[in-house]
Amino acid sequence: MQLLWDGICEAMRLVLAGDRLILAAALRTVFISSTAVALATLIGVPLGVALARIKFVGNHLVVLLFRVGMALPTVFVGMVCYGLFSRRGILGPLELLYSPWGIICGELLLAIPIIVGITHGAVSALDPRVGETAWTLGASPVRRGLTYLSEARIGVMLAILTAFARCVSELGIAMMVGGNIKDQTRTLATATALETSKGEFARGMAMGTILLVVALVATGLIGGLSRERR
Repeated sequence: MQLLWDGICEAMRLVLAGDRLILAAALRTVFISSTAVALATLIGVPLGVALARIKFVGNHLVVLLFRVGMALPTVFVGMVCYGLFSRRGILGPLELLYSPWGIICGELLLAIPIIVGITHGAVSALDPRVGETAWTLGASPVRRGLTYLSEARIGVMLAILTAFARCVSELGIAMMVGGNIKDQTRTLATATALETSKGEFARGMAMGTILLVVALVATGLIGGLSRERR
């Protein structure tokens, strides 16, 4: 317990002093996760709405695959990305391995199923009269899609925040694809693991605390939106 208490005290001192390594890892983590979730939102939200409102052969199978993808282990996603981005991979010439954009691509694959799955559920739960009213009033397909998003906006926000919370705290992709390179690809999760393994418990605790705060803020927003939805 004394080790834990001393680590917490020293961690607070490092955070308040503005330790460069800690702040750099924190800013890099937020940038990578925010970029990945923003790109996933642009892809996943329209796809979720389309799957909820456009019925075709195999629709249920596609939705099921996205729901399965919501539970993908991050190490599995990292392994797939490593195979794609390595020198022998099909995307090797892009030199994404051990770069921030490589981590962004990995987290993008992690976030898309979450956003698609939750958005699909939110739009599917809408009153059927929403679409019927928009169609009767002569709304175009794009306008009807925006109407669905407006009515299901809380569910869509939940999807985005859930994806961000998952991405910001993941370790497998950042470690396998990013390589935990100092001042380049080191995130809060990988830095916490590294500093703790080196015996720098206080620095690891400081980074872990920041990571915890970010995750708690996202989780708190999710909880608040869930209550508003009910």
